[in-house]
Amino acid sequence: MSGPIGIFDSGYGGLTILHGIRQLLPQYDYVYLGDNARAPYGPRSFDVVYQFTRQAVQHLFDRGCHLVILGCNTASAKALRTIQQNDLPQIDPERRVLGIIRPTAEVIGKLTTSRHVGVLATEGTIKSESYNLEIKKLYPDISVVGVACPFWVPLVEYNEADSPGADYFVKKRIDEIMRKDPLIDALILGCTHYPILMPKILKYLPAGVRVVPQGEYVAESLYQYLLRHPQMEQKCSRGATVRYYTTENPVKFKESAQMFLHESIDVENISLP
Repeated sequence: MSGPIGIFDSGYGGLTILHGIRQLLPQYDYVYLGDNARAPYGPRSFDVVYQFTRQAVQHLFDRGCHLVILGCNTASAKALRTIQQNDLPQIDPERRVLGIIRPTAEVIGKLTTSRHVGVLATEGTIKSESYNLEIKKLYPDISVVGVACPFWVPLVEYNEADSPGADYFVKKRIDEIMRKDPLIDALILGCTHYPILMPKILKYLPAGVRVVPQGEYVAESLYQYLLRHPQMEQKCSRGATVRYYTTENPVKFKESAQMFLHESIDVENISLP
């Protein structure tokens, strides 16, 4: 029996991933789950992020999803591998959970000429060194430096992305990463909230540096994955519907989601263990 494609994030950022996927693959049904009550995941330990992510994945499986995308860099960095290797064989070997770090790492080789790449992300993603490891596996010649941006997610979540205060925090981290490596010519936004700050990122980024948001690349990767795995593609239902769930206040989620989707949506509240 077919079911929707699940997309999980600790908060709102995964909506940028959902948007990118729906632009390319509008025909499928989707279920989005935001664990807003326990966000942000960035500062949390590996074990806590794993436990929270596993609960969310199980919830999406219970809603009929055969395929779940972790639309959260922290969850992809701290929980994906354990879920794939340890949990899926026990839960259901026929189901799949995919992350968003690998698809971004795969395309970066085509987007840099200098072979110097920067990563801006949450503290958790930077400490995990997931981008460094994935990129080095694929492109040993590429140099990778990362900088954590601890205030960027709150700026977005509290609707301060256009405020003068945002200029200070964005410029500070852009300046820091360019000091670390002035040869950077491709900058990965390793958190799905960060595209909302794009106008200010472009304002302070030196000319010639390419910004790499994840939505379109994750969407293309999913498209290619479904082509390579027709048995999984057949389990994805087609109805072009989207259902939204949050562990927090659905009214607040609905209001904030408009920053990411530019459309009005219906949201239901759910509880995770």
